[in-house]
Amino acid sequence: MINDQQISDLKKRKNNLYKCLSIEVKENKIKELEKKTQRNGFWDDSKNAQKILIQISKLNAWVNSYNSLQKELDELKVFFEFFQAGEVNENELDHQYSKTVALINDLEFKNMLGAEEDNMSAIMTVNPGAGGTESQDWAEMIMRMYIMWGEKNRFKVKELDFQKAESAGIKSVTLEFEGDFAFGHLKGENGVHRLVRISPFDSNAKRHTSFAS
Repeated sequence: MINDQQISDLKKRKNNLYKCLSIEVKENKIKELEKKTQRNGFWDDSKNAQKILIQISKLNAWVNSYNSLQKELDELKVFFEFFQAGEVNENELDHQYSKTVALINDLEFKNMLGAEEDNMSAIMTVNPGAGGTESQDWAEMIMRMYIMWGEKNRFKVKELDFQKAESAGIKSVTLEFEGDFAFGHLKGENGVHRLVRISPFDSNAKRHTSFAS
């Protein structure tokens, strides 16, 4: 059951994010940049104008995310009061708590991705290793896993290159993930993936080890 301490802990985490993300500084910067967009001749230098608009968009993304968190936390407090008064049930309270925790976890994670390139798109290539058909099938499984992950996390996933294997699986695939912090989420996804299983392609049902990277 959700209690006062859990809500208090979320409030502390939210306040810490306000400081770490410099929300007040970002809000002031947005106002300053928006004043520039209202000046005569703003579009005379189209490249600089585009840079300013992109900067405003990025700052707004942080501020809007924080404001969404604040809204959900306020809702959680109301739900908790209603729960104590018997006006909402425990499932409704738990649902609101989970929504708030998910938002704060996401914002804290994005705050850790401080490198400039973390907010860029990401390109991933998957290739089968030694093992023939087994590894090609394993590579396709990995490809599907990353596509499903990308779609679940609301990234736009595109196939830039795809080479189907003759019997099963793939020879190679290159995927592009577009969305906020795509590179930051995926920059650690490298190395060799290994699969040990009873092969569906072996009539003797022997165990095979497959590799893909």
